[in-house]
Amino acid sequence: MRFDAGSFYFKAPSVISRARRVLIKPNACCPVPYPVTTSREMLSKIIKGIRQISDADILLLDGTQTGESIYPIYQALGYDFPRVLTLDVKDCIWVEVDNPLPKPMAIPTFWVPNVVLSSDYLISVSPLKIIGGVGYMTIMNLLALLPSSKYGDNPHGGWEALYNLGIKNVLTDLYFTLPFDMGIVEARQKFTSRQELDKGEIEECGQVFIGDPFQVDLEASKYLGVKTGYLDLIKEAGAGLEI
Repeated sequence: MRFDAGSFYFKAPSVISRARRVLIKPNACCPVPYPVTTSREMLSKIIKGIRQISDADILLLDGTQTGESIYPIYQALGYDFPRVLTLDVKDCIWVEVDNPLPKPMAIPTFWVPNVVLSSDYLISVSPLKIIGGVGYMTIMNLLALLPSSKYGDNPHGGWEALYNLGIKNVLTDLYFTLPFDMGIVEARQKFTSRQELDKGEIEECGQVFIGDPFQVDLEASKYLGVKTGYLDLIKEAGAGLEI
């Protein structure tokens, strides 16, 4: 569903009232504020909406591509919410999870943080970004949940090995392996860059998209004219499944 950003508030779905643990995956790729990263304002609205119907544990989880600590970035972005636990992907226990697709596109199993599997409700919330002509939204946001030390080609971490397999294929496999319940695209503004993650052009959009991660990314990409070829691959791969 699409909302006007100026009047948006987060109404938590009733299923969260029964959850013991809610995990939120923001985009905290670097210590640069929105629209490069998820805004503190949006996270505050989500947390407030959850607290109106639930006393569940709320976790924020993200990781860096280099494998360095995420906590200085959390601090720079103001992610200091009361009764919310902030976690770093690199400090988690990793569990190998099977890809449920009958014919995986690239990866039959993924190493993922165990806290993702033990959470009752999963939310991916991302700004609207276009990097190198490709849309980065709620599904692309899941990539940072993977331990860079296991998927990089150099000692400094990274996901080079995944990109070498074809990032569209990897995102398709990841979407089905990590079934997030909700995606939120914070599209008050659109950030566009050739390659840099923290420098680019900013355009006003005034929208918020919320719903199933696939449907949210699809609606946002169509409405705003963003190129997201991996969504076509996800739809094709899930032809025999319900997505």
